Amino acid sequence: MADLEMLADFATQAVAEQHDNRGGYVWSRRETRSRPYLASFEAALHDPDQTIWIGMIDDVPLGYAVSRVELLRTGEILGQVSDIWVDPEARGVGLGEALIGSIISWCTDRNCVGIDSMALPGNRATKNFFETFGFKARLLTVHKPLDES
Repeated sequence: MADLEMLADFATQAVAEQHDNRGGYVWSRRETRSRPYLASFEAALHDPDQTIWIGMIDDVPLGYAVSRVELLRTGEILGQVSDIWVDPEARGVGLGEALIGSIISWCTDRNCVGIDSMALPGNRATKNFFETFGFKARLLTVHKPLDES
């Protein structure tokens, strides 16, 4: 239960960090993990098509990642990074790299044809992070807010 509470706290921080960025308003309401986070993580733990990693440095949890698989219309399997976050003070030391490496291995073991993830527009650090591992944009979503006050 303590791990689930910690993951819920991490997810809260991850969403808060991106909420005010370009695209963050809708992303935080549509693409992020369902609330309540505690229940969402508990469901993920019991779903054979998802897995969760906790990133540790010196036995201190400082990040997490969640991946899932999706069956495509062709019968092929697509991996998805649903969550990846590292505490801002722990970035740049390889924890995110270890987490994405675990996701790539997990998806490879499941014979996925590829792996999707998201980066908000203008979030150059996230885009560059994924590109380091061979991720490339395959689809752009455009949006027009109707309440531009």
